[in-house]
Amino acid sequence: MNIRTIVVNGILAAVYIAVTMLIQPFGFTNVQFRMSEMLNHLIVFNKKYFFGIVLGVFFANLFFSPMVAYDLIFGVGQSVIALLITIFSMRYVKNVWARMAVNTLVFTFTMFLIAWELKLAFDLPFLFTWLTTAAGEFVVMAVGAPIMYAVNRRAHLDKLV
Repeated sequence: MNIRTIVVNGILAAVYIAVTMLIQPFGFTNVQFRMSEMLNHLIVFNKKYFFGIVLGVFFANLFFSPMVAYDLIFGVGQSVIALLITIFSMRYVKNVWARMAVNTLVFTFTMFLIAWELKLAFDLPFLFTWLTTAAGEFVVMAVGAPIMYAVNRRAHLDKLV
């Protein structure tokens, strides 16, 4: 990694943390409208954003989660798994919009890990919690896709790192 990649990923992690802090009450419930999750779409522009996103999730969960230990395992794990699936799928999906659709669906589906976490921590019903966390993730990622696309048109995210 070069210095530019490290700096950009550090800034990305800081932005993820800051946005999570601003919406904290809505980011750690059984619905989870964590607006910072739209930054997950950066992975479709360049896989080098992986480290910034994962660090952002890690530190946001460390500083703001009411269930730190669970969120450091399940929350970070869910992000790592979903990002790696998206990176793998990018070999076969070349269109940016299609990549963002795949990324949205992968993150939505893998919310079963967060539902499992909430089942273990609070004995919430698994299927209903998966539905609510997945719905929140889907909405954030779907709203975030055109925003990230517009940011890419201005900032050329594929060449930034």
